[in-house]
Amino acid sequence: MLQVTDLHAYYGKSHILQGVNLTVGENEVVSLLGRNGVGRSTTIKAIMGMVRVAGSIRFKNQEIGGLPPYEIARRGIGIVPERRNIFPTLTVHENLLIGMKRKHQKGRWSVQATFDLFPNLRERAATPAGVLSGGEQQMLSICRTLMGDPDLVMVDEPTEGLAPQMVEQVGMLLERIAGQGVAILLVEQKLQIALRISHQVLVMGHGRIVFSGTPKDFLSQESVRREWLEV
Repeated sequence: MLQVTDLHAYYGKSHILQGVNLTVGENEVVSLLGRNGVGRSTTIKAIMGMVRVAGSIRFKNQEIGGLPPYEIARRGIGIVPERRNIFPTLTVHENLLIGMKRKHQKGRWSVQATFDLFPNLRERAATPAGVLSGGEQQMLSICRTLMGDPDLVMVDEPTEGLAPQMVEQVGMLLERIAGQGVAILLVEQKLQIALRISHQVLVMGHGRIVFSGTPKDFLSQESVRREWLEV
């Protein structure tokens, strides 16, 4: 579904991504691990057309590198940003409607379907999003992205700063989304979540992928964890 080849990305003169190669198949969950600052979030932004890139980004066998973010979204890629970026003065229901590609669209996800995923949002549908807890705002951000009916969702640090109970709920939500046939590229620090739901694990270091394998492969590579993940 997604194939990234020799991807380079820049912030000004800073060369952040230095030849990233990765693939995400249909219905596949891929976790991108690594220390802060190695380029994981930049990888997601580069795929979404939010930073200047060189290299190839193919989605559904079509080149999308260099396209504007709105066009990439229309082709079926959604992004859940690290900072959530909900609209605080709009209600939960209004935030969800903003996520729709077009009025009266037909797809896998409706407002009611997202409420079924996370019933707390149904109970707070008329509540301004800015008064939700951090965990509820994260759930809202994920569900708003689903309203665009993406085939691939890129999720950046969804459990950052959340209480353990909410971390578990986020993990369960991602599993349910994957079960609906949506591929996921997940940037995550918490290994227990990433390893539980992933088909493939990638580790990034110095702007490149330094390890690729199954969760079982990853667990057998103590040297990889020690060199590229441990503080």
